[in-house]
Amino acid sequence: MRIIARRPRPPEPRGSVILQPISAGVVAAITGFATSFALVIAGLRAVGASDAQASSGLLALCLVVGITSIVLTWFLRIPLSFAWSTPGAALLLAAGTGSASFASAVGAFLVCAVLIVLCGLWSPLARAITRIPKPLASAMLAGILFPICLAPIQASVELPLLGLPIVVTWLVLYRFAQRWAVPGAMAVAAVAIGLTAGTDWLDAATLAPSLTFVTPEFDPAVVLSLGIPLFIVTMAGQNVPGVIVMSTFGYTVPTRAALMGSGAASGLGALFGGHVINLAAITAALMASPEAHPDRNKRWIASFTAGIVYLVLGLGAGVATALVAASPPIIITAVAGLAVLGALVASLTGALEDPDSRLPAIATFLVVASGIVVLGVGSAFWGLLVGAVVLITLRRRVSV
Repeated sequence: MRIIARRPRPPEPRGSVILQPISAGVVAAITGFATSFALVIAGLRAVGASDAQASSGLLALCLVVGITSIVLTWFLRIPLSFAWSTPGAALLLAAGTGSASFASAVGAFLVCAVLIVLCGLWSPLARAITRIPKPLASAMLAGILFPICLAPIQASVELPLLGLPIVVTWLVLYRFAQRWAVPGAMAVAAVAIGLTAGTDWLDAATLAPSLTFVTPEFDPAVVLSLGIPLFIVTMAGQNVPGVIVMSTFGYTVPTRAALMGSGAASGLGALFGGHVINLAAITAALMASPEAHPDRNKRWIASFTAGIVYLVLGLGAGVATALVAASPPIIITAVAGLAVLGALVASLTGALEDPDSRLPAIATFLVVASGIVVLGVGSAFWGLLVGAVVLITLRRRVSV
């Protein structure tokens, strides 16, 4: 038998080896920024931030996301990626702080950051968060997102010339290029705003954004209605899924380093108006999958690149804030609603998948979606409390 020796496969050109993870990181960062920056700005303004403070908050988030991604990725050599909490921004937009100041919201951000650090230092606290019944946590998030997801419908009726093109663009792109559906809708919104607002909004834009320090105030009511729900949403809705996404691609996340790093970075960003950052989930899949590089040992380059891109994107915080400020609020909320529509679907699915927990989940959802404020505390806290009471009551009834 004649044995034919197989020629060794020629090595890939050096440029292609580096280009693939770099391009994945660039796409992931731009996608993450474009799909939710408007929601972040709108959320910060909803809790009392001025335009300058909202711009500072967006810049701070870009900086801490970028630096955290770069530092941890470099030392750990895994595609560990971070992002700001999009559900957390939705919570800000839905909750607000009533008559409270932005300083009290910053105090709530700091409490959230400290709790995340404590989860990294003290594992029982992290385990306690994972033991919150999934139906209740999912229902709370769904209740936060639901009013925002109504905005595209409201915008299409109230301002059809602005709202309908945004929704149609999103739908068409979602069908043919899902990743670019929300950025495309935001681009159409920007064009529509530019046509209706003229160039006046550019006069208010700061081409060189700056960080604005905010002295925090600690209001117990705001901490309960904003800080604690923000912590739960970030841990249960972002950090835990982020760990799961990484594990599906064969990576073990060093949770202590990830939580302490993101928590400390969140605390620093909070002092300049940013709400919170966390492990990325959706964009992490872009950078941890074979799409980033066939060799899993080289995929860290994608996350490292994404961190650098976030630092660059932060320079556009002033222009982005001016654009959002020039828009009718319903239009920006409509884009935000389209951005979190997938999260709403996932949350409702998680809330209702267990037949025995559906009633407590629905109770949680209804209370949170109602937007009530009792004793100065917002609906997210009360919804979780009501759901827990209903769940415990029904379980005791069954056991009797």
